[in-house]
Amino acid sequence: MKRQSLKLLLQSCGDLVTLKQIHAQALTQGFLFIKQPLACKLVNSYAKLGNPHDAQKVFGYIQDPDRVTYTSLINLYLSTQLPIKAFSVFSKLVNEGLRPDSHSVVGALSACGKKQDSLNGKLVHGMIFRFQLGANSIVGNALIDMYCRNGEIKIAQLVFKQMGIKDMSSWTSLLNGFVMCNGLESARRVFDEMPWRNDVAWTAMITGYVRGGMPIRGLEMFKQMKAEGENQPTVITAVAVLSGCADLGAHDHGQAVHGYISKVNLDKGVTVSNALMDMYSKGGCVESAMKIFDRLVKKDVFSWTTMISAHSSHGKGNHALEVFYDMLESGVIPNDVTFLLVLSGCSHSGLLVEANKLFNGMIQCYGFEPKIEHYGCMVDLLCRAGLLEEAKELIDNMPMDPDAVIWRSLLSACMNQRNLGLAEIAGKKIIELEPHDDGVYVLFSNIYHVANRMKDARKMRKMMGDQKVMKKPACSYIELNGVVHQFHTENATHHASTKIYMLLEMINEHLRLDSDYSSLEMDLVYDGLL
Repeated sequence: MKRQSLKLLLQSCGDLVTLKQIHAQALTQGFLFIKQPLACKLVNSYAKLGNPHDAQKVFGYIQDPDRVTYTSLINLYLSTQLPIKAFSVFSKLVNEGLRPDSHSVVGALSACGKKQDSLNGKLVHGMIFRFQLGANSIVGNALIDMYCRNGEIKIAQLVFKQMGIKDMSSWTSLLNGFVMCNGLESARRVFDEMPWRNDVAWTAMITGYVRGGMPIRGLEMFKQMKAEGENQPTVITAVAVLSGCADLGAHDHGQAVHGYISKVNLDKGVTVSNALMDMYSKGGCVESAMKIFDRLVKKDVFSWTTMISAHSSHGKGNHALEVFYDMLESGVIPNDVTFLLVLSGCSHSGLLVEANKLFNGMIQCYGFEPKIEHYGCMVDLLCRAGLLEEAKELIDNMPMDPDAVIWRSLLSACMNQRNLGLAEIAGKKIIELEPHDDGVYVLFSNIYHVANRMKDARKMRKMMGDQKVMKKPACSYIELNGVVHQFHTENATHHASTKIYMLLEMINEHLRLDSDYSSLEMDLVYDGLL
């Protein structure tokens, strides 16, 4: 077969089997060693089909690879999540004396962003100045993204300001940077200043609010997005909004979102189905979650794990175990989160024997190294079973230092069982780890009160004052007529607070009257008048 015929076949090749046949023909006829353009095209073809191993093999045949071939290999490694190898190829391009172009430096910056390597990223930035590549907007966008991924948001802002031409990607790169760095107010300012917005910008803000602990603002943005009607939500948008509803336990609002995403045909994939299951289960409707789960034709590990979580969080440990064993029968391999959630279900249901079996199986059969959260579940289970000494022994033998969560489990159990000796050990550990946590001081003070150790209780209160520890105000949500309301302790900023407090005062007055009437009735009975 002639070299020209092979080149024509490469141009039309769309599958890996055919490509390997062309590769074999080129090797057999010796074209790869003497015809560099053919080898370069072969590398590019492997890159397009996402095969880094064979692309690297062909690349090794090329005596003097050109810039396009280097760039193809860089992009291939990036697409297969190998940023270190991608940057290594870029370094070789530079060391061989080739002048990088805008495409190769974008690949290098992407690698530095993914591997969080700001030092090499700044070196590439220097090359961009040296070779005057900064005029291209894709280079500026890549710089913004690289600096944002490395947490250097101020440099990203400077790059953005200095860009001559800003396209949509420039704005969304900076917006995503602020969201990644938890600068949600700054992200909102960028969002409001955008000359136009796409679904990426809307989704970034909604996701940022939900992940940043402000789900109500995320839902408000989704409502605004729908009202403006210029951009359609994506699967990522739907998942973020459903996650916000799940965090709030807003069942009615979640149902409305479910109806909307069904209307725009976003509810077909497994990702959205998993988010719907999570939303319904956290809203207290496990049955609805189960219906979605049963309708799923293809269940991934997240589907099974979400359903296990639903049963575990509602105290149905046996149901969680059933789903777990059904998962194993289906051939889906559990991950460490799956084990964590099924152990949590066992803990809430007091299934000590089953939990021990799972914990050991996770290590021996699946090769997982238990994380601190897995040990936390086992400690919590032992504490709930009243086995405090066994729980303390497990804590002492953990391969990592126990965190405050584990010590809190032990402290709470010690308080219930009046085991002051272990309680003091656990409490002191919590104070060492989290000296500004108000809860442990209050709980410790209460333990001393119960034990009639008033001097120690006063000492604990004084320590709390000396550390300037303030009791954090509690926060709660309530959903009424599809609207989610947020309340904080001793905060009267809610628009209906006056009416709420008036109603509470009326309820308190009724309770006082009922109490007075009951006391009078008891006195009359005692005096023999009733």
